[in-house]
Amino acid sequence: MKKLLTCIALSTVLFSGCTFMQKSEGIIKVNDTVITQAQFDQAFDKSVDKSFLKSFGGAKNFVKSDENPMYGIFKDKIVHELIIKSLLDQEIAKRGITATEEDVQNELKTVIDRVGSKEELNNLLKRRGVSNTQFTDDLKTQIKIRKLVNSIQKIDIKDADAEKYYNAHKNEFTHGEQVRASHILISANTLELIQQIKAKNPDIDPTELNKKVEEQVAAQKTKAEAVLAEVKKNPDNFEKIAQQKSDDKASGERGGELGFFPKEAMVPEFAEAAFSMKPNTISEKLVQTPYGFHIIKVTDRMAAGSIPFAKVKDEIKFYLETQKQIEILKNLTSGLMKNAKIEYLNESYNPKRISKKIKPEPAQKPAKEEVKK
Repeated sequence: MKKLLTCIALSTVLFSGCTFMQKSEGIIKVNDTVITQAQFDQAFDKSVDKSFLKSFGGAKNFVKSDENPMYGIFKDKIVHELIIKSLLDQEIAKRGITATEEDVQNELKTVIDRVGSKEELNNLLKRRGVSNTQFTDDLKTQIKIRKLVNSIQKIDIKDADAEKYYNAHKNEFTHGEQVRASHILISANTLELIQQIKAKNPDIDPTELNKKVEEQVAAQKTKAEAVLAEVKKNPDNFEKIAQQKSDDKASGERGGELGFFPKEAMVPEFAEAAFSMKPNTISEKLVQTPYGFHIIKVTDRMAAGSIPFAKVKDEIKFYLETQKQIEILKNLTSGLMKNAKIEYLNESYNPKRISKKIKPEPAQKPAKEEVKK
């Protein structure tokens, strides 16, 4: 089943990064509101860090130059998003829409109910690097957006609408065989080790580098074997040991819990081991993957099948409501854009800057020489 939208659906689409430094030169003026260089820079860096470029060092290693084609793509995207945000902020202020503390607490309760618990929400925010302050700001934004949408058109998604979607997309609500497992990870990621070693000694000889990597991997394996022995000695302490010693801190906080997952969701070495185990068993030996050494505990299995409508009804209704909100917002922003006065204080941020470049005059043909008589 495709994972439907869960929380902060609209704010992450339209308002990525709402808290900005304000002291900066203006680069774009939207009606009477100025978008600053600092606003652009922060939004740009967040967008790059959330993209596939994160694995290449993210914004820190990104070349911010018009000579870099990817920079132009991200630049135009961020400019468009900031203009839309400014227009919607203006419309929200014009209509006197606010988010009260009661609104925020009700929204928070809804989000907690969706993710399962307050602890799970905190873990989710931690994994995504989102602070509580930023999350609260996002909640306020989502509340104001919903109120804005409702002031334009009331949205009422009924159970019948959700069931119709479910019946038309049944393939999204099927799953193959899954297992529920926990793990303890003792990290030994060779790429990370190479980076760490080279950071301390940039000029290290390749042979010496390989030797140091092998030594550190061997040390981590020894550590993992000691943890495995501890688990085997007292299997009932698996969760406690995971909390104390697993290098996967996100799952470690939950006692190593990974939940149910299909085979293709994990790296092959991990998946093969987990799916070969019976429920309530712990791996007899260490399982090595590119991430390091794992001790796996399988707690349950689930045969392939379909997820009943009753279990996903609320999730589908939320998804359909979100899609309708986005449709209404797109229509609203389209109208606002047509009537907006947008001035590019710094012309390099104008999406039409390329077509505005002065084209070179075509070379003139040499004058024909007069025929000498």
